[in-house]
Amino acid sequence: MKEKSTIALVDDERNILTALRMALEAEGYKVRTYPDGAAALEALTEEPADLGIFDIKMPRMDGMELLRRVRQQSDMPVIFLTSKDEEIDELFGLKMGADDYIAKPFSQRLVVERVKAVLRRAQAKDGTAPPTEAARILERGKLRLDPERHTCHWDNRPVTLTVTEFLILQALATRPGVVKTRDALMDAAYDDQVYVDDRTIDSHIKRLRKKFKQVDDDFDVIETLYGVGYRFKET
Repeated sequence: MKEKSTIALVDDERNILTALRMALEAEGYKVRTYPDGAAALEALTEEPADLGIFDIKMPRMDGMELLRRVRQQSDMPVIFLTSKDEEIDELFGLKMGADDYIAKPFSQRLVVERVKAVLRRAQAKDGTAPPTEAARILERGKLRLDPERHTCHWDNRPVTLTVTEFLILQALATRPGVVKTRDALMDAAYDDQVYVDDRTIDSHIKRLRKKFKQVDDDFDVIETLYGVGYRFKET
């Protein structure tokens, strides 16, 4: 890491805060811990972090509401911590703009690897990633993607995307007309060590469509091929 990334860790279980803090600090990250969403929101408003890890079920303000409030002022990558029986919450969290979720119980090693993966994907957003072929501005009809600046425009109107949403859209738009399987989109948006299931990709696609429809109700260039995957419509 060029310089230490700061992680905001929010959970009402003290043992989780302590264990994850130690694991992340051992990897060189700066970690700020908070016992609930309200305390975290106040601190993040004053001093933003590079990545947030939010538990979903917390007193005073839960992780969903914290993410909603954070998204009003920042596109900081967010990973949710969730229980095994909270599948609906997981999907809802992704629709709200979370970048990933980790189901409890989990290993500290898994959390560290997910954090590394999400921060690597976020590098393009803040310009710390070296310029590559993939960093060139991509234009497809009304769509304009600038990977170096992490900006997206549709018909000259800005569309705010999370890092994961941006990478999925970039993978689709790079080769219009070519069907991308969910596995291919996972490879484009997630690190090799990170396992996500089909529902995760589907949730990101739904959120992408919703965001574009907010600026253009006729948006229809992301096509679903049931049982196969998705493609960016050729113009």
